[in-house]
Order: sequence, then structure tokens, then C-alpha cells
Amino acid sequence: MLKAQTTRQTGLSCTRERIVQAAIRLYREIGYRKTTVADVARDASMSPANLYRFYPSRRALEEAVVTELLDEVLAAAASAARSGRSGLERLNATFGAISRLHEDRLANDVRLHELVVAAGQANWLASLSHADRLRGVVRSIIAAGQVSGEFRGGSPMALACCLLDAMDAYLNPSHVKATALRPTFDEMMRFCAGALCNAAFAGPAPHQLINVQASMRYKPAC
Repeated sequence: MLKAQTTRQTGLSCTRERIVQAAIRLYREIGYRKTTVADVARDASMSPANLYRFYPSRRALEEAVVTELLDEVLAAAASAARSGRSGLERLNATFGAISRLHEDRLANDVRLHELVVAAGQANWLASLSHADRLRGVVRSIIAAGQVSGEFRGGSPMALACCLLDAMDAYLNPSHVKATALRPTFDEMMRFCAGALCNAAFAGPAPHQLINVQASMRYKPAC
């Protein structure tokens, strides 16, 4: 019985993924606004009625696609967060990975980028959940930095929220192609590093901060 139930759940999960991938293909080709549920069902080799068993509305399907796209961003962020020796190196790698992925999607999959932007601007559940999970990643880096003495004291979550707000211009897909005057990615990271660092830890010669700043070579689209 348990094996049969597991097999059935696996089959349902595979079908949902097949539908989402079909939607992504069509959204990439003609855009999500022009794609109908019938189009997705046809591409997924099923009837619209069958598709609605898995996603009861067009919006539910679009949410699933956005979740898939943002999961890619979070996976890149989480992987980058494990790199680097210091907290500053890990933060720089994390934010750089997110910004690069959004820029790449804008350049190569603009129609998918437009969907992610629309979801964020309308506060879809997928976007809100992604923001919560990203705060968790940044909070963990900051908390570890506090334990080592690299970062100043304070609520790790509050500091994470402040840091993400400061870096929003480089992490928010809505702002990737903004042309307004703003600091470069490196300049903002240096500013944030100064706000986060524990002066007592850095000492008179903050070698760690210097090394991290010297390694920051990524430039955002302005």
C-alpha cells in the first residue's frame, strides 16, 4: 500500500513538473499573457480538463512557473553562500549570483523575466515566499559572522532585512535595467560592509575587508 501510494505521488509530481515545463517553454516563446491554458495542455499532451486537476486556474499555473524560476535563483544564492571564508565574501558571492542570474534572464529570456517582475510587483505568494527564504539565507550568514566576531551585534534578522533593503537595486528583478543614477554593486557592498563589520574584530588594519573589497569585480547593469 505504501509503495503504491509513493508511486502515485511520484507520478503526480512528474505530471505537475511536465505541465510547468510546458508552460515555461510557451512563456519563453510567446509570453505568459498570450499563452492560454489550452496551449499549455496541448504542449503537455493532455486535455485542459486534466490540466485543471493539477492547477485549478491560470494564476495557479503562473504561480508554479514563478516558483520554479525563483527556486533557480535561490539555489544559486544558497550555493554561493557556501563559498568564501568570511561572512563578507559569502555575502558578496550570494548577492552577485542573484544579480547575475536576473541580468542573464533579462538578456536571454526576457519574457520569463517579465513574468517574474509582474509577480514581484503584485506580491504573488511565490515572490513573497522567495523573499522570506532569501532573508533566511542572509540571516544565517550574518549570524555566523556574529559568532566569529566578524559582524557587529544585533538581531541577525533585522540586519539581514536592512542589508537586503540596501541591496534591493541589485537583487530585485524589477530594477535590473534601471538607468537611474546609483552606486555600483561594489560601492554599495563596501558601504554595507562598513555598516556590518565589527570594528574590534577588524582592528587597525582590516585585512579581511580589504581582501573582500579587492575581490569584488562584478559590475551590475546600470
